[in-house]
Amino acid sequence: MSEHDQATHFGFKTVNESEKAQKVAEVFHSVAQKYDVMNDLMSGGLHRVWKFFTIETSGVKAGDKVLDIAGGTGDLSKAFAKKVGKTGQVWLTDINSSMLGVGRDRLMDQGFALPVAQCDAEKLPFPDNYFDLVSVAFGLRNMTHKDAALKEMHRVLKPGGRLLVLEFSKVWAPLKPAYDIYSFKLLPFMGKLVANDADSYQYLAESIRMHPDQETLKQMMLDAGFGRADFHNLTGGVVALHKGIKF
Repeated sequence: MSEHDQATHFGFKTVNESEKAQKVAEVFHSVAQKYDVMNDLMSGGLHRVWKFFTIETSGVKAGDKVLDIAGGTGDLSKAFAKKVGKTGQVWLTDINSSMLGVGRDRLMDQGFALPVAQCDAEKLPFPDNYFDLVSVAFGLRNMTHKDAALKEMHRVLKPGGRLLVLEFSKVWAPLKPAYDIYSFKLLPFMGKLVANDADSYQYLAESIRMHPDQETLKQMMLDAGFGRADFHNLTGGVVALHKGIKF
């Protein structure tokens, strides 16, 4: 197997790296139109609370430059745009054209004409030391080379800039049995019912289990060059908000 064709995870399956991006793309092309509805069902509306917490603790202010990676349907981009105002700048990016189209159209409908770019977080098309804040919500776990993506996020941040990673994480042990039933039985069932797509939601549940836990991701951020990293567990560790600061 060549260095360009290493094995990696797609949910619980092992696939070649060259296949993973395509398979993840298919999932998000499939779920794009129903993504917000499913998020509400999957989290009981809690994803809105988690995102609100992320924005309120971000420290974003008027005039800041913000990069929203894997911004999908544009929730965070819109909230950041309100905070940075006319003197600031918010870029909405996603690797998936279907998700990006939904996000761009929604923002335009709501009166937000933000710059939009389809790009890979592992190869960001932005200059060094450019952004005050980089955010990625529920996108890091789908990336093949998380370490490379974190290094790129570090590169485009100004010194003193902040990275926010909001992601599903390792749930508190007493909650795990109920959470497993929910993830592997109810979630694909809801995916079938609402989006006529059980497989994509099975993948989403599996991808959460394969994602690094809180301490591992914190260490990965430090390894990527961040001078400081810490995290807040939300909803018993169902999700965690990691923050990294570039020194």
